[in-house]
Amino acid sequence: MEKKLLLISNGKEFMLDAIIKNLKSENFKIVHAVPTVESLDELRNSANLYLFYVSAFREGMREAIVYLRDLCLEHDKKLFLVGDEKWFEPVDSVISEEIVTARFTRPFDMKTLITELKNHVLWDDKNTKLKTILLVDDDGTFLKMVREWLHGRYRIVIVTSGMQAITYLANNTPDLILLDYEMPVTPGPVVMEMIRSEPKTEGIPIVFLTGKGDKDSVMKVLSLKPDGYLLKHLDKEGLISAIDQFFASRKYENI
Repeated sequence: MEKKLLLISNGKEFMLDAIIKNLKSENFKIVHAVPTVESLDELRNSANLYLFYVSAFREGMREAIVYLRDLCLEHDKKLFLVGDEKWFEPVDSVISEEIVTARFTRPFDMKTLITELKNHVLWDDKNTKLKTILLVDDDGTFLKMVREWLHGRYRIVIVTSGMQAITYLANNTPDLILLDYEMPVTPGPVVMEMIRSEPKTEGIPIVFLTGKGDKDSVMKVLSLKPDGYLLKHLDKEGLISAIDQFFASRKYENI
């Protein structure tokens, strides 16, 4: 199993040199990119693990950060941030917390960083064998909770808006979409209509997530003919059981 990492940084610093030295001692293959759109575009497929060493903000970096965010969303890249707290603001203004796999603010323990990176290499190797679920919801707290619940059982990709979901689906085909029924700007029913209108995505099963369990609300959701619905107040065991049963019920459909 090859350990590959895309290291994004400007220039050289003592701490950056120390990170590189430790990574090489653990047999990581390091590909270096500078924080520009051109560099990221050229090297985007070199690894699934991205380590962004955040330093002084330079001209053109905002465009690169936006592009980095889109790469992580569209291609399910794992993004690690490392740097001084004072330099994080421009990154945080573009890349939401849900997209960042882990953040290490100086001073930090080098061994912990390397261990986290190694663990995610192992996780990626295992993760390729799991079914992929695209989770679409504007509630960051709910996203993180569900991702934690399903971690290890399914491969979870999270996005925070309907349009981010459409962007992700342009290049990816998950096994299931869990779609929040009530979202601002582009509500769930509109997102489902967009997905179902495209030949490439029309066959992806969609299960609505709804916070309303009364009969009228449920009937309204089901009238749109999704592949199912789940109540957002399900506990961990209930959610896992419902998703397991969903996949089990479809196991022999295409045989």
